[in-house]
Amino acid sequence: MEDFVKKARTVALLGFVFGVLALLIYSRIRAYSLAPTLQPIDLRGLPWWQIPIAYLWDYISHAWICLLFAFTFAGLFSEFIPKHVVTKYLSSGGIVAYGFAALIAPLFTVCSCTMIPLFAGVVYAGGGIGPAITFLLMAPSANILSIVVTGEILSWELAVVRIVASLISAVVIGVIVSKLPWSKKFEEQYTPTKAPAVDIEKRPLDERLISALKVSKDLAKRVLPAFVAGLIAVSYFEAYFPETAVATYLTGGLGVVIAAVIGGPLYTPTLVEIVLGKALVDLGMSKGATLSWLMGQPYDVPNTISAARIVPWKIVLSYAILALIFSITSGMIYGLLVNSL
Repeated sequence: MEDFVKKARTVALLGFVFGVLALLIYSRIRAYSLAPTLQPIDLRGLPWWQIPIAYLWDYISHAWICLLFAFTFAGLFSEFIPKHVVTKYLSSGGIVAYGFAALIAPLFTVCSCTMIPLFAGVVYAGGGIGPAITFLLMAPSANILSIVVTGEILSWELAVVRIVASLISAVVIGVIVSKLPWSKKFEEQYTPTKAPAVDIEKRPLDERLISALKVSKDLAKRVLPAFVAGLIAVSYFEAYFPETAVATYLTGGLGVVIAAVIGGPLYTPTLVEIVLGKALVDLGMSKGATLSWLMGQPYDVPNTISAARIVPWKIVLSYAILALIFSITSGMIYGLLVNSL
């Protein structure tokens, strides 16, 4: 009887996972818009108290499929990709470490601050400051949750460009910072050691799926309250912020620089940067400035303060300044290529 219950539970859990995936695929086949449809002019015509209600309903009714998919699969990735394996390969050194850092980081759906423990683990394991920084920068800017929501809310073109730009900048910044004298001095404190063998307990599939969905639930509980609060704030921003100000300050080369500069220090919780970016796009922000805006999260203030507890301030300021430069450069190049600077 117990065996039957386990099998039934496994089938039910797998059915839920594949059902979520099928929902996303079906929405794409039917060309159902997962992005909100309300425009600033629609919001301005509403009484002030109705604006956040209409805005929230518009988002929930359109974006729930992509959010459900993103949270569900974020939990699956977290459960089925052991963190000790991540630390092991990031500590292997050389090209393998950088490549692994860039490719595995997007599977960890967390904001920049919650990457700090993994960042510390890589550094203390002797993996080198370069791969550790690549991992730290790549995860918050191009994780599965932010990419799916960017694709559905803004555009898949921008989502793909965000991945490519984030990957290039994270790897190059990691390499550059690793060559700096203060980074080399810091690395001398930690020498790679052979990791002890780790006995992996093989749990039943149903238990692992339940653990994965618990991670999804915990992630949603951590992200969604701030996300909803952000939506409410953005609803008023989109309704009342003058379009002329966006057209003046968030277009052209200066607009790219401003977007990059405020995109980091103006810290927003995970996903809120996308919602606010969508509001700014609706008000006239260029594509180049939008990319620079989205690439600001890895050098936000909480990230740099937390990282400075692990490595010296010189290293933190080095990668933050380089990330800002790459954010501006990426926005400029993208804006010129698509004629939307």
